[in-house]
Amino acid sequence: MNSIESHPITVTADNFTSGVIDASRNQTVLVDFWAPWCGPCKALTAPLNEIATERAGSLVIAKVNVDEAPELAARYNIRSIPALVLFRDGEATTMLVGLRPKTEILRHIDAVAQPTR
Repeated sequence: MNSIESHPITVTADNFTSGVIDASRNQTVLVDFWAPWCGPCKALTAPLNEIATERAGSLVIAKVNVDEAPELAARYNIRSIPALVLFRDGEATTMLVGLRPKTEILRHIDAVAQPTR
């Protein structure tokens, strides 16, 4: 999978390991758990597209449709959407539930992306 994405990528149960888990070993991955009928999920589209463009090469944004991949939603204990889950080094590190402003999302991304010492 291309490591420089300037737009969110679609992830399914079939490619979640390569698109999220493996990719997060090289860069932070933000997974947007969403559904087409969810108004707040739609409201996150523009900010996530902006972040994907601004952080291309250092961040991948992946989208998981919970209606099409309920097993992934269950695996990560997604009970409400939109839910944003940050992955680093193959592990889920942070979850944000509900509509959040771009500045708050970026703050959490930056906290996770900082190298540990």
